[in-house]
Amino acid sequence: MWDYTDKVLDHFHNPRNVGKIENPDGVGQVGALACGDALTLMFKLDADKRIADVKFQTFGCASAIASSSALTEMVKGMTLEEAKKVTNQDIAEFLGGLPEQKMHCSVMGREALEAAIHNYETGETTTRSISDDPVICHCFDVHESEIVRVVRENKLTTLEQVTNFCKAGGACGGCKDDIQAIIDKIVAEAKPAEAAAPTARPMTQIQKIKKIEEIVEREIRPILKRDGGDLELIDVRGDEVVIAFRGVCAGCASSSFTRKSLVEAKLREFVLPTLVVVEEREAP
Repeated sequence: MWDYTDKVLDHFHNPRNVGKIENPDGVGQVGALACGDALTLMFKLDADKRIADVKFQTFGCASAIASSSALTEMVKGMTLEEAKKVTNQDIAEFLGGLPEQKMHCSVMGREALEAAIHNYETGETTTRSISDDPVICHCFDVHESEIVRVVRENKLTTLEQVTNFCKAGGACGGCKDDIQAIIDKIVAEAKPAEAAAPTARPMTQIQKIKKIEEIVEREIRPILKRDGGDLELIDVRGDEVVIAFRGVCAGCASSSFTRKSLVEAKLREFVLPTLVVVEEREAP
């Protein structure tokens, strides 16, 4: 029995946005019934080019249904550029985590979203294969680019992890040497970059607070205010940044996703990669 979070079980038993959209703007289809998982995702844009409606149909396990349901809730109201930045880790975090053996379900959701956006942007009306590069795992039709991507994005280092995230190598095993070669190459490429990275002088607490305030004002609040939301910087305790959402963001069902994918992501990008953002109610 898999150890599912309450949120995964909720989205499995009560999936949101199941069905079809009449005359959708974008449609993406990934997976295949023969592989055990298949997902079709479609969306409709409003006059401001934001995702006004999104629906899905999937054949798969509880994690596949929950991941698809969660993804549709996450991207509603986003522009396509914002939706393109949603990662499989964002989907898993929105659900409070997935068993590692089921992470491929979050990857499938991200792939379907990308395929639907590609369908909208190119005008193609047929199902597209996301990857036109060589197939590494023929049992599950996993291309080289997908293996490279999941390894890099999720910092994977073992064959077992790759199988958990994209199924490659999970059947006959004939592709395991090829997968290991891809892992070894990416790990080898990463080491020189890590060694060459200069050691930065640590920020003082005052410098850190000022920089956080600057990024909040410049990079974060304008995005929140555009949709009627806002946030207040409450405190900075070491690498923990305490905030409180205001406006429509206060109590929003997607506030945890906004906190991680917008606020924390921006602060980690422009201030320090070790920063952790919590809401005021979560602070001790």
